[in-house]
Amino acid sequence: MSRTISPTAQDFVPFATAALDFHRALNIPVGPLVTARAELDALHAHLIAVHELLDAHASRTGRHFAVEADQLSAARTRVWQAADHLHGAYHAAPRPGTGEIPEQEACRSGLPEGAPELTVCRRHQRAAHLVRRRTTPADLHAPFTGLTCH
Repeated sequence: MSRTISPTAQDFVPFATAALDFHRALNIPVGPLVTARAELDALHAHLIAVHELLDAHASRTGRHFAVEADQLSAARTRVWQAADHLHGAYHAAPRPGTGEIPEQEACRSGLPEGAPELTVCRRHQRAAHLVRRRTTPADLHAPFTGLTCH
């Protein structure tokens, strides 16, 4: 089985990495001390996209290369954990304008803050369905994946 990408396939991942590097270099040194909710939302969207990409790779790779698929699955789990923390950081960040900090439980009620703030919760809940199908609770709470490099 060939493991090479066709020459016509476009790899956009380096562009996404470069965009994040550019964003960090331009905005972090001069930005506010508190991360804005809009940036946390954008970072959450980015991690969910990476999570979905890793899920697709793990699913396809698993049919032929089990060890590589295990590594990709572990990476997918860790990216989900990072996205989960970003979701929590979003809700811990002050609301624009009022500075009010909403309750963490408000997100679970389904309509914590209304649009457009609700998008982060909807995205998170949609991704959580995939996580529940692909990951065990033990995997999500393990301090170590158990995987080792050979």
